[in-house]
Amino acid sequence: MNEDKIKLAAWLELHEQDMIGFLSRLVATPSDNPPGDCKRIAEVVLEQLAASGFEPRLDIVPESETAAAGMIEGRNVIAETIVGNGEGPAITLNAHGDVVPPGEGWTYDPYGAVISEGKLYGRGAAVSKSDIAAYAFAVMALRESGIAVDGKLTLAITFDEETGGEIGPQRLLRQQLITPPDYAIVAGFTYAAVTSHNGCLHLEATVKGRSAHAAIPHTGADALEAMNKLLSALYEYRKQISVLHSAVSGIDSPTLTVGLIQGGINTNVVPDRCVIRLDRRIIPEENPEAAEEALIAVMSAAVEGIPGIELHVRRVLLAHPFRELSGTLPLLDALRSNWSQVMEDGELPVQGVPLYADARHFTEAGIPTVMFGAGPRTLEEANGHRADEHVLLSDLSKAARIITFTLYDMLKGQERFSKDKMGAAVI
Repeated sequence: MNEDKIKLAAWLELHEQDMIGFLSRLVATPSDNPPGDCKRIAEVVLEQLAASGFEPRLDIVPESETAAAGMIEGRNVIAETIVGNGEGPAITLNAHGDVVPPGEGWTYDPYGAVISEGKLYGRGAAVSKSDIAAYAFAVMALRESGIAVDGKLTLAITFDEETGGEIGPQRLLRQQLITPPDYAIVAGFTYAAVTSHNGCLHLEATVKGRSAHAAIPHTGADALEAMNKLLSALYEYRKQISVLHSAVSGIDSPTLTVGLIQGGINTNVVPDRCVIRLDRRIIPEENPEAAEEALIAVMSAAVEGIPGIELHVRRVLLAHPFRELSGTLPLLDALRSNWSQVMEDGELPVQGVPLYADARHFTEAGIPTVMFGAGPRTLEEANGHRADEHVLLSDLSKAARIITFTLYDMLKGQERFSKDKMGAAVI
């Protein structure tokens, strides 16, 4: 470890309790999505960053866009920091402050930010409020240390990951509300660098029939009976796609889940309507639009020709897969080197994950991106999206150091980590 990194590590150690306090306040601020009222959590992030020496600005998403995303209040917090002359690489660090509702079964208060046996408990502690804290303190360490580096670092804290990221990262990139980045680091965990994830398709399928009295059912058209055929066809199709396998480590086969069903009027009435919502995970090798077309074709064929039955399919969400871009290697190399230095335990695994996240918005914009942050080896290990979610404070500390050292390498070695006009990395 060179003298600069020793200095950075010392700064982080000196301010470790401040970083934990930063995270505690974030976890203690409810930011459930749904319902997606993220005004208060955005204000807290804004206040925290301002108190930490940043000059953050608030992006208030128009009401129409917020409503279209299924949220109540849309906000984004942006804090850009220029180091040196600002002529080196521009790197964006993006984490989200919205969380899934806590649900039941908690041993600890989901908004208590209780620390016990080296773990901080609370909804969002691992996904991904810990990343907000780690990213902020990594940038602060570089800013406050006085070490000679050159470039621009942008904290992009968004609050719509749980509803798709369209009014968060996608909005910031498309409308150039942040400096167009050369690289991006997006919320992840400490024990692997993620360069690919599945895409996700949500469809709503409505089968319409005709109601009738249960004493004379032949005068109606039973929507539930038709839906039964449709569901059988979907489950058979699920077997067919399960034989497909991704070449990306950490990602296996496409999946299909019917998660919601509604229908019927009363016990003594032939149901005239039945609605399902389904989730189709799309591996990186698949074409998302082709997967959607195939799924609609399966459902249409299942109910075709049934008298009095109509099928209507509506797309709720289509999130494309996150795929590794050719220019990602310099960022990965820097992460690998610093991970080994901090963790002192082998090499950094590079893999994909079957979930989907905001990282895809950056690669769709042509930005080399890696998911890496503070957190466990697996979601299950930290009870992510479950009761008693938590983050190990040691992982928070390690992640902050790895990210700080990685940013240092990227900004210190401009000639090594620059990009040519075609966007390919020059090493």
